[in-house]
Amino acid sequence: MYHPDFLVHTKAHHLEGRGRLDQILAVLQASGHLARLPLLTPKPATLDEIATVHARDYIHSLLEACQRGISYLDADTYLVPESYDVGLLAVGGALTGLRAIMDSSLEKAFALCRPPGHHAEHDAAMGFCLFNNVAIAARVAQAKYGLQRIAIIDWDAHHGNGTQNAFYGDPGVLFISLHHSPAYPGTGHLDEVGRGLGKGYNINIPLPSGCHDSDYALFLNRVIIPVLDAYQPELIIISAGQDAYYGDPIGGMRLTWQGYDYMTRALAEAAKRHAQGRMLLCLEGGYHLSGAAQAVNYIIAALLGDAEKPPLEIAAVPPNSESLKILTRINILHSKYWPLASDATP
Repeated sequence: MYHPDFLVHTKAHHLEGRGRLDQILAVLQASGHLARLPLLTPKPATLDEIATVHARDYIHSLLEACQRGISYLDADTYLVPESYDVGLLAVGGALTGLRAIMDSSLEKAFALCRPPGHHAEHDAAMGFCLFNNVAIAARVAQAKYGLQRIAIIDWDAHHGNGTQNAFYGDPGVLFISLHHSPAYPGTGHLDEVGRGLGKGYNINIPLPSGCHDSDYALFLNRVIIPVLDAYQPELIIISAGQDAYYGDPIGGMRLTWQGYDYMTRALAEAAKRHAQGRMLLCLEGGYHLSGAAQAVNYIIAALLGDAEKPPLEIAAVPPNSESLKILTRINILHSKYWPLASDATP
């Protein structure tokens, strides 16, 4: 899912600029994926759809800020005059993918939408994000399609604070985040497990610097997949940020293309077991332009599941010792909610 207007929201020399999408499109063109795959064209989201997550006063203030020519909402998050309209279109991209999945036109969809969304709060933009594309898609999936169990997996290198807060008390949305910690935005601690009826349905996996494929595989196999198998989601949504790639200037991680392939295939298998294969991916971060673009290319290849392209092998490197400690703490915190092992053996 793509629209050329996603390139209009851009600012020279800013990390989150149009070059991210230009590079992704070039790589997908060279690999043949653009010619091979159906291309969905989005329509802008409606105000009612945006308001399933965001305050109407905030929505109006964002429109007004664009009309007034305000350049920055905070130190990180910029605006151009067209940003409000592009933001509506980015949400519309996620919703276009959702509709195609829910009406059975497609099993999986990847929304290459900009600006990203997972940091956007109920009443505030932050971290390059204006509207929370993934959270709105989940709310519409609940309201329009009656889904009762949606899983959001956020593998962006930064914690999806806005998504967490949108569903912190809602057992109808399981939110799991793998992210660098301590790092921006300073949220996503282990003990943030949800509240009220949503207790246990928020799982944070805060990773130390330098984690690589084997660390991600450890948490995928020992936490995420067992929880998904117990939850049995009707839809899996992925906040697909590629800033955990090892060359990213702000990610702090060492994930390779093999790691993205591994995660994608494992989550696609979980979707096949529980969600009729239904999986929606939405672009989030990723600022090593060529590396992030190739990661998207490998993710799409993994989603296609080509028989002639077997799964890539991840390097046989032991997990970070700090990762094992974190796994133990996650097991202690969440074994009361989910069937997790009590030890941290890889």
